[in-house]
Amino acid sequence: MTNREKIKTIKQELGDSADIVEREVNDTLSYLYLESVSSDDKISDFLLKSITKLKDIESTLSLLQKEIYNSHIEVLEDLNDCYYYLASGYTCLFLNHEKRYLVIETKMKLDRGISESTSEPLIRGPKDSFTENHAINLGLIRKRIKDPKLRIMEQKVGRRTNSKVSVLYIEGIAKKENVQKIQESISKIDIDGVFDTGYLRDFLESQGKSFFPHMISTERPDLSCQSLLDGKIIVMVENSPYVLIMPAILADFFKTSEDYYQSPVSSTFSRVLKVIAFFVTIMTPALYIALMTFNQEMIPDQLLISLATQRSEVPFPTFLEVIIFVILFEILREADIKSPSASGASMSIVGALILGDAAVAAGIVSPFVVIVVAITSICELVFTDMDFINAIRQWRLLFIFSTIFIGIIGIVVAGLILIIQLASLEPLNTPYLLPFSPFNLSGLKDSIVLFPANARMNRPNYLTNNQKRGKKT
Repeated sequence: MTNREKIKTIKQELGDSADIVEREVNDTLSYLYLESVSSDDKISDFLLKSITKLKDIESTLSLLQKEIYNSHIEVLEDLNDCYYYLASGYTCLFLNHEKRYLVIETKMKLDRGISESTSEPLIRGPKDSFTENHAINLGLIRKRIKDPKLRIMEQKVGRRTNSKVSVLYIEGIAKKENVQKIQESISKIDIDGVFDTGYLRDFLESQGKSFFPHMISTERPDLSCQSLLDGKIIVMVENSPYVLIMPAILADFFKTSEDYYQSPVSSTFSRVLKVIAFFVTIMTPALYIALMTFNQEMIPDQLLISLATQRSEVPFPTFLEVIIFVILFEILREADIKSPSASGASMSIVGALILGDAAVAAGIVSPFVVIVVAITSICELVFTDMDFINAIRQWRLLFIFSTIFIGIIGIVVAGLILIIQLASLEPLNTPYLLPFSPFNLSGLKDSIVLFPANARMNRPNYLTNNQKRGKKT
């Protein structure tokens, strides 16, 4: 097959796309690339200069491979493989009547540089975060963990996108059965495309649907490396600045990577506050409805009189009042998140202050409801993982609806259901309520209470069989 026939076949398959660039260097040599993903400077400065220096115009493919100055160059035999490399920023080089052909890396830089994390800001600690560049993300892990036992297993997922999906773990620390299970789950994925780690979440869930996440989504390389050293596994997707850390238990969502850069006392205090905030944000609206509707005898007389006075002009029942304001605050939060940063702060101030004050003045809601919902929303802000925040929102509504009918008993019933569901979760055969249920001493030292580093010399035994930190594998 001649060069012209090869290029014509490729152009027809690509639908004669506008970004296809072809050039015939001479009667023997031609090349093709996509200018939307390839760098013209790299092609001109490296590829063409290397080709023009060749004295033998009837060059063989092996000679071209030696003379072209590029560290990423491959010889391929199947023309169908060309489409993946073209879309990845490679240039295809053809020789007349040669069945094989060369692909040379000439990628254009299409991603942003390393920047500070926006979703998980830290006061103290490394400021870098993952980007959309897959190689850079792997490099951020490699520069922190220089262990030769670090393994990076790569697969391609998506019939049309052929996105790289990498599974990272440290051999000898992570459990082999967990690695195999994740790789098998990824290999079974059969969809058109994968653009973010969020696409993989449903396929990697080890059990049925649950409000609470089975994995941590983060853009912080330091947290990822800490997790690898503990025996966890990372899943990374090309073009995504977020990675998945597996498995995750409930206690993981009360921690941050910053905890390990501060004193254990400060970190423990921060985690205890998050535990308190967790229960407050889930149960406070339901508790208010129960006390005001069914169990008024539990409220001190003076406070009850004050609350009754406030509600005397409100036309709605307590549960409807709370639901309306909870939904209003959730809408306000969504608007704040989705709005540009320049207008987000002002929108929050307008919504929280002016609308809240106007609603109270108009007699639509009572002042105490505004306080309850505001406290609930503030406590929700201490968490950064959006999947965990969404689980909190959903359970808050379940607590509210269970309380509407049977008061305090509804809170007890909903609480029991919550505990039962959490206890039944086992991501990658890891109980979700560890290290409390079942009790695990090694995991307890890095749970709600953070022990000093010299007291945490063993890894949690539910994550690895190699428990001793620093032990050669």
